[in-house]
Amino acid sequence: MDRIYLTKKQARQFLLLKHGLLGDYKFAGKEGILSFVRQAGCIQFDPVDVCGRNADLVLQSRIKGYRKAMLYELLYVDRKLVDYFDKNLAILPVENWKYFGRERQAHRSWERSHTEILEVQERVREEIARRGPLCSADLDMAEKVFWYWSDTKLSRAALEHMYFVGELGIHHKNGTMKYYDLIENCIPAELLSQPEPHPSDFDYRKWLVSERIGSVGLLWNRASDAWLGIEGLKTAQRNAIFETLLKEEAIIEVEVEALSEPLYCRREDAGLAAVVSENPTMKKRCEFIAPLDNLLWDRKLIGAIFDFSYKWEIYTPKEQRKYGYYVLPILRGDRFVGRIEMAYDKKQGALDVKQIWYEPDVRRTKALQCDVEKTIRRFARFCGGGER
Repeated sequence: MDRIYLTKKQARQFLLLKHGLLGDYKFAGKEGILSFVRQAGCIQFDPVDVCGRNADLVLQSRIKGYRKAMLYELLYVDRKLVDYFDKNLAILPVENWKYFGRERQAHRSWERSHTEILEVQERVREEIARRGPLCSADLDMAEKVFWYWSDTKLSRAALEHMYFVGELGIHHKNGTMKYYDLIENCIPAELLSQPEPHPSDFDYRKWLVSERIGSVGLLWNRASDAWLGIEGLKTAQRNAIFETLLKEEAIIEVEVEALSEPLYCRREDAGLAAVVSENPTMKKRCEFIAPLDNLLWDRKLIGAIFDFSYKWEIYTPKEQRKYGYYVLPILRGDRFVGRIEMAYDKKQGALDVKQIWYEPDVRRTKALQCDVEKTIRRFARFCGGGER
């Protein structure tokens, strides 16, 4: 199969089936979380918690029976997932640790306040070996040093640097506070000893590009937020990678009606095109989608296929926002029908629905309103720590 042809509706269904967002739930429980994260390669982590953190929001829309405790257990009890950098700060399968040796090496050779950190590294290592997992407040290193967002305590900079280079892992979290432990206590020895599998920087970036195509489902060969975190990926190199992946038959060109340039999918996903080409009747679901959801990594693509324009306005000045601070798209069936702004009050144990905006061409039927109300009730249970 050299090329796939899809209508826009079929392209939407292709993407949503890939993500487990259309029809019956494809993923369930903790095993479902693992299956999805392995399929996606990673899910983005963001610490902001208005109505759930981004990683939890990604999972609640896909995983039948999802509870926040499930992700915590997979990260810090079962240790089948790990916090590290892929597309920015992310959660990834622990078996993918070996792929990011180049990232860890880059941090070893350079870091802000490198000299000050190197002077205390051994002391930090000894403290953790003696006392167990520690946070920055547990170390007596109050000296301020230059760090990424602003000046910070030397203890925090040292712990984060040692985490970046792979000497420490996140043992657990208490709210947003990270407790670090020696990496050998966080990742199995057989995984730590695995060598970097890519012989060259080109091979490594080719693997990352392929992973991102598989994570979104369909992507085009153009500048995109989907490539964030792939250092040094310039246009010429990206073109060479796409050319190589096509020659290796690892990806397939996908022509979508009304799109002026082709998209690409991974060869293993071509079966989804065969499914949607039969134009089957799909069971509708209504879900609230995370702002940094894998599906939304290329928002121009979402605009082209779904005719839906979405911007995460959290960093937009209040007076310039079109909608709100933390707004989630509303997916119903194979369409984004609107967006919703909610906030969860932990003290009161209540979800406050601030506003719902429907798309101008969406008919506000009783069935639509009923679906949205049911989804709000499910979402409120999820926010409270229960099963969605």
